[in-house]
Amino acid sequence: MAISLSHGGTTIFSSPTKSKDILVGTLNGVITLSRSADGTATEITHRSLTDKHISAIIQADGLLFASAFNSSIYASRDMGKTWEQRDKGMNIHNVFSLSSYKLNGKTRLFAGTEPANLFVSDDLGMSWSVRQGLREVPSAKGWTFPAPPHVAHLKHINFSVDGGKTIYASIEQGGLLYSKDGGYKWDEFKGFHDDVHRIEMHTTNPKIIYMSGGGGLYKTVDGGTNWKHLTDESSQIGGYPDQLLVHPRHPQLLFTASAESNPGTWFKSHFANSRISRSKNGGETWKALHGGLPSGMQGNVEAMALEDWGASFSLLAATTAGEIFCSDDGGETWAIIANGLPAVSKGDHYKTLIISAAR
Repeated sequence: MAISLSHGGTTIFSSPTKSKDILVGTLNGVITLSRSADGTATEITHRSLTDKHISAIIQADGLLFASAFNSSIYASRDMGKTWEQRDKGMNIHNVFSLSSYKLNGKTRLFAGTEPANLFVSDDLGMSWSVRQGLREVPSAKGWTFPAPPHVAHLKHINFSVDGGKTIYASIEQGGLLYSKDGGYKWDEFKGFHDDVHRIEMHTTNPKIIYMSGGGGLYKTVDGGTNWKHLTDESSQIGGYPDQLLVHPRHPQLLFTASAESNPGTWFKSHFANSRISRSKNGGETWKALHGGLPSGMQGNVEAMALEDWGASFSLLAATTAGEIFCSDDGGETWAIIANGLPAVSKGDHYKTLIISAAR
């Protein structure tokens, strides 16, 4: 089995044994890495879509799907060796996120774009239709983004644990929306900073939802009526959390990656000072992880994945500096298993951070 590592794609994998191959979504396409027998290093075994900046990678019904910033959606039948464009019906081609679920035995694909919109496919990407109701919520006219051209995007898509009956859409910058009818009608949650990066679900209790965003980490235990602010800009884990993982078998065990402050500061500092942290009690308290990780990374961690393989689980983290860090023991110890790759980055985040590395 191969797993993937991308900014806006699948982050949780369950496998009978630890996977050897990792598909990484980078500034210069999809790179396939093969791990060594001892798991401490990788070699590049394939490159594809090298003229695309990959935003997300997912797998569905034996196919691999990749989306790209400013370049639409592609499908592969041979695990990334060859690709075909699949975007009929999409009138927006700046794709930030991909996701899928099975409902009544049939796979449905979802794509989030900039400007923020949601597209849906029931035929594995051969055709797409837009769910226009997403932009009919009251807050939509105020959605924006700090960097030019100040247009919000649908950064992350997730689903309830009760068979995907509820869809969640994280709007950066605009808020958190939910739909209970397949994406036709939407409502909004309130009670947190409107710069929402992503949400992750407690795997057995649908009322518990975790959120990362520009205002820090949040948690609800009542399905979204009330939200507890877990961390803010002064937190030791970093004030700008993005990546967020929940262990599928131990939903009190969480991991996050956070920069010290928001990307607006990187234009001056050229330094993200990012770190990876762990919570063992459902996000109530956090500990920054070390054990082979730099105390503060110059590049930002912009993709993470967790592979649960029975006896233990692996964590993977990719940065804007083209590094991939891995832990096979729950985050206690880490090794850098790839370096010098093209940036793994949401949009243009990598640009200001690469400047520092070149000086």
